[in-house]
Amino acid sequence: MEKILAGKTGIVFGVANKRSLAWACAKSLADAGMRLAFTYLGDRLEKAVRTLAEDLPGSVVLPCDVTQPEQVNAVFETLKEEFGHLDTVLHAIAFARREELQGDFFHTTKEGYMLAHEVSAYSLTEITRAALPLMEGREGSIITLSYIGADRVIPGYNVMGIAKAALEASVRYLAADLGPREIRVNAISAGPIRTLSASGVKGFSERLDAVAERTALRRNVTAEEVGDACLFLAGPHSRGITGSVLFVDAGFHIMG
Repeated sequence: MEKILAGKTGIVFGVANKRSLAWACAKSLADAGMRLAFTYLGDRLEKAVRTLAEDLPGSVVLPCDVTQPEQVNAVFETLKEEFGHLDTVLHAIAFARREELQGDFFHTTKEGYMLAHEVSAYSLTEITRAALPLMEGREGSIITLSYIGADRVIPGYNVMGIAKAALEASVRYLAADLGPREIRVNAISAGPIRTLSASGVKGFSERLDAVAERTALRRNVTAEEVGDACLFLAGPHSRGITGSVLFVDAGFHIMG
């Protein structure tokens, strides 16, 4: 692959294991020459993230709980020392309590609602604010991961769909703010893929088969296809695109 991102740097929030969409995106960015930093949440995920990062020379691995502002700021202070500048941020973080993804949406608790929004949507704004001093004027790219549940009612997605809708609205407002600073902000709405986060959605395996039958391409997408879309949005070929949601779902979103 041509190293179109040689000399560029990026940070990836949200890798959990080798099946994560965040990891697929990281692989595509690294294969194109980008040096990456990764964050992990807690001791349970640290080993897995460090083991994956070992395959990418020059990687930096840092702890970060996005509900703790001081940890977010500490990440970018370290990147200032390690990288000096930053070209790409991949925000691949989402969380809702399992019980909030079951039953009727109107049973969502206020605490569960606020937690899902803080982790899944507001964290993009907080990360962007902390990253800005390292990205301004570099024609940088901020990318987040969404899902069609932001637009449609998806059984079992519940409060996460509301959070993803807030996330996509945040993309538009951030894109308008950061355009004059030469930073683009976009989202990828990926089709369903077997990941750790997807395991929390009841009936997910059955839904995969149903979706494959209804897509324009008559198949599900792969993590690698999402990764390559991330590479596109991070690279120079998408330099005129911002504030957009790019569907990587085999055409599911166009079907009636």
